[in-house]
Amino acid sequence: MLLSPLRRLAMAGLAAAALGLGAMPAKAQAPALTPEQRQAVVDLVRETLLKNPELIQEAMVELERRNQLAQVEAQRNALSAEKASLVDPASSVIAGNPQGDVTIVEFMDYNCGFCKRAMEDVNNLVKADPKLKVVIKDFPILGPDSVEASRVAIAAKAQLQGQKYWDFHLKLMGTKGRINGAKAMEIAKEAGADIERLKKDMDAPATRAVIEHTVALGDRLGLTGTPAFVIGDEVVFGAVGAPALKQKIESVRKCGKATCSG
Repeated sequence: MLLSPLRRLAMAGLAAAALGLGAMPAKAQAPALTPEQRQAVVDLVRETLLKNPELIQEAMVELERRNQLAQVEAQRNALSAEKASLVDPASSVIAGNPQGDVTIVEFMDYNCGFCKRAMEDVNNLVKADPKLKVVIKDFPILGPDSVEASRVAIAAKAQLQGQKYWDFHLKLMGTKGRINGAKAMEIAKEAGADIERLKKDMDAPATRAVIEHTVALGDRLGLTGTPAFVIGDEVVFGAVGAPALKQKIESVRKCGKATCSG
């Protein structure tokens, strides 16, 4: 069926509006419409949508697909730009092999139930994979108790080193119930930390700066919850289990990306 110029223009406008394509290039733009032509286009678009409402649903699905692709691309660009910040030892805890061939970065909160569930997976990966480097970043987003617990944990780094700190972290993560500053200090004391020194360190500007830096980093990466794992060029959200994390790690070793194509 041949379409009149007005109908073709209307359908092009409908497609552009529905799919968010924006205006046509200047060279392709038609002459300005008269008020009567403009009203005719509006009426035609309305008539078309009323007769074919599925067009709106199709457009929304396509828009969501494009938004997701744009979000993934933006996140990958942010990961590339923040590569150094992600593994900065000043704002992180390093576990596993510091010279490992693959790095997994975990953003966690001590009061996150899913983080507690994922802790065992991460610990098992560290034990089973001698080439794996794990970077833990305190990302306290679940309230004041979480912030206090993170301040204690960050301050404890000055006294608890290597395996001693990792054991402290595991015990803190494995503790049932709400974790606050007092509970975190109790566990740090059991691990051998000097509490008076710890109190001074947790109130130091540098400790608060670490948390502020990590929260800002999480915002730039588009992190919306915990745990969030950075593996290669991807962010993996949630307690997805050791097999899923291991598959991503092996993919990075194989092709340099968390998901190998082909």
